[in-house]
Amino acid sequence: MNIKSLRVFINVMEEGTLAQAAAKMNLSQSAASRLIQILEYEYKVTLFHRDKKRLLPTAEGESFYPEALRILSSIDEIPMVFRQIKSERLRPLRIICHPRLVNGLVVPAMIQLANLEPLVGMKLEVHPRRHLGRRILHDLYDVGISALPLPVEGVQAQHLANLDVCVVVGKDHRLASLTSITAEDLVGETYIALDETTLLRKVVDDEFRRSGHELPITHEVSSSSAAIRMAMAGLGFTLTDRIGMVPAMAESLAVLPWTANVQEKLGYFASHGSTPHPARDAFVGCLHEVCAKL
Repeated sequence: MNIKSLRVFINVMEEGTLAQAAAKMNLSQSAASRLIQILEYEYKVTLFHRDKKRLLPTAEGESFYPEALRILSSIDEIPMVFRQIKSERLRPLRIICHPRLVNGLVVPAMIQLANLEPLVGMKLEVHPRRHLGRRILHDLYDVGISALPLPVEGVQAQHLANLDVCVVVGKDHRLASLTSITAEDLVGETYIALDETTLLRKVVDDEFRRSGHELPITHEVSSSSAAIRMAMAGLGFTLTDRIGMVPAMAESLAVLPWTANVQEKLGYFASHGSTPHPARDAFVGCLHEVCAKL
């Protein structure tokens, strides 16, 4: 269909004469007339009766008019559609996670994505795990990363990794010379525990109850990074996984296997929004690659 012919037809219907329709479109009357004829010839239909200088719409012309308006309206919306598409591509990838996963997993994956797709912006929001549920329920994210199970029901998480829980002490700690640690080795040592709201603490407590050991807590903190830094300063031991550590800490820490073989599960979950962010799957791929190196 010739779009210009369609516009001439609509203008003739609205202006009442070919002359006014042609003037509105900055066309000569002969050019406007030819465009109408092209439309009629293409679809083998008569849209107007010719009455001297007037064009009177036929029954087919009257019936076609509302459809022509609809078609032209859709065509005129094409630039807006592409603006929306471009806007969606420029929208930052919204990522949510809880604090313990930031340095060891999420930021390395973000750096990797930035190297792969430099034009993609990212927005990272860090919330305590117990507050992630609110963001999930309001669908205020594109990708979320969390320890499993998730803090809300009804959201399907995909597995990322199983992380071994290790004993972490400073390089000069008495336990640092051991190749692995049993629960008995920890008896009598200063314990820097995560608080009871953390999933990692619950996993560790379950193991202590199962093995029949009870370790008194000397220090209690709400973040793994704080516990690790306190252990690095020689204040005792903590139980965590490698994801909470940054490379700069490695020289001052001893990370020892715990024979209890306790693991924490990590997963990611995607927004329920109808249109996934164009970079979402690439970011998930980066998460998997970082996890494979842990």
